[in-house]
Amino acid sequence: MTFVRQWVLRISSFGLTWLYAIYRVHPAVWRLMARNYRPWMARFARLHAWMTCQFAAIDVPAYGDFLRRNDWRFRWFDLTSYPPTAKLTYVKAYPEEQRCWHGRIEIAGSVVDESSGSSGQPYNWIRSKKELGTVHKNLAGYTTLVFPSKRRFVINAYSMGAWATGTNTGIAMARVAMVKNTGPDLDKIIDTLRHFGPGFDYVITAYPPFLKHLLDKMDAVGFDWAPYKLSALVGGEGMTEALRDYLEQRFTKVRSGYGASDLTIGMGGETDLTVWLRRRLRTDQRLREALLGADEHRLPMIFQYNPLETYLETTEDGEILCTINTTAVLNPKVRYNIGDEGKLMSYAELTSIVGKDAEMQRAFEGDRMKLPLLFLFGRKDSTISYMGANIYPQDVENGLYQDNPLAHQIQSFCLTLEEHTDLESRPVIHIQLREEVHLTQQQQEELADVCRRGVVRYLAEVSRDFAESLAEDPSAADLRVRVHEHGAGPFAASNGKIKNVYLARSAA
Repeated sequence: MTFVRQWVLRISSFGLTWLYAIYRVHPAVWRLMARNYRPWMARFARLHAWMTCQFAAIDVPAYGDFLRRNDWRFRWFDLTSYPPTAKLTYVKAYPEEQRCWHGRIEIAGSVVDESSGSSGQPYNWIRSKKELGTVHKNLAGYTTLVFPSKRRFVINAYSMGAWATGTNTGIAMARVAMVKNTGPDLDKIIDTLRHFGPGFDYVITAYPPFLKHLLDKMDAVGFDWAPYKLSALVGGEGMTEALRDYLEQRFTKVRSGYGASDLTIGMGGETDLTVWLRRRLRTDQRLREALLGADEHRLPMIFQYNPLETYLETTEDGEILCTINTTAVLNPKVRYNIGDEGKLMSYAELTSIVGKDAEMQRAFEGDRMKLPLLFLFGRKDSTISYMGANIYPQDVENGLYQDNPLAHQIQSFCLTLEEHTDLESRPVIHIQLREEVHLTQQQQEELADVCRRGVVRYLAEVSRDFAESLAEDPSAADLRVRVHEHGAGPFAASNGKIKNVYLARSAA
């Protein structure tokens, strides 16, 4: 009986993987699938996720041992019977070979990707040639949907180092665009734009903060934006609506993709619909409560994703579990918990809550994707607690950039919670100036004051706990803001790194 079950699962899983390959044949077919997604496909995707888990239980030595140690018992079509995996409980506990199909690493064509180390320790992730091929096709399909053009020119400003998203983005974009892999070189990007001129529809791929540095630099050198059409696809970290508003003063469109080194890039992407919805949630309290709950003040990023590729679930604590539904993955990811907090919703559920809204319909007509939605709050532990309220980096970023006339002076920021000699703890927002910006002491104090008032105002608007603390004790507004020269203070250790670190070690 076990032998028969194994072969049924093998044949079915390989068959489904082959079936999925059909809609990756061409970006136009990918767009057709995304625009004609139906609710029954979600049930189909869940069944495939269960089959992927069972297939891994049979043919992946580490996963089989993991299940035995967790007293797992086989149950037909019960996905929740498989215990979640994670970095500490699974990845760190077993060597790479044991986490691959049949305990073997495919050598030729495999690429090693190193994560950024934001969790405290960099990890290596091996991806096969077939796996990377599916990633490239999915990313290319999404790009043609969100940035339609027959003269698409992608300037890839991601780092080209061991964090392989930059390399994979360049390869994927080359399927549907002319590409130049400049890396995060501001001068080289500006020179490229001037050399090729305004006759292309440019898409710049980069981290969100780097895109701001590029905009500020182009303004500083007097770049003539008017004849150019520039859009941007960002990833690697979250982006606030305040930063998007700032960027879209110059860029035609800025969209963000969702992925993780642990899993894959291109797990989800923003569309006109999700951007409209996120902006609506900033001011529509009734809709926010209907979608997110009465006690949720955070403004999540919102993506649409394809469950046929990456099947997502949420735990009781709201953490996201991901199963990648393809046998092409060299190192299977089954019910993997990356530590991100989120909420899932189908397109049909969204329309039933929002109702007949003309603005929503216009937003939907832009990309016309009916894929389900992921409301992403970010890493569950990336907060600082203060006066009974949780302060999130994205809240601080909103406060720093929203209606701030001095925002162009800011390079980056980080947070600490410092305990002083009176044993009272206060959050401190550290601001790093751009390299070419040098301020007098008085100008630094003015920038700090503008930023402090902006963050306090935003926190009071979105956080009920903070607003109550402010009403009960006005000293809660005493958020310390310190301005540092470029590469100084807490930014000295991270100077030269592309990816920002938003929570720094507290100081006494």
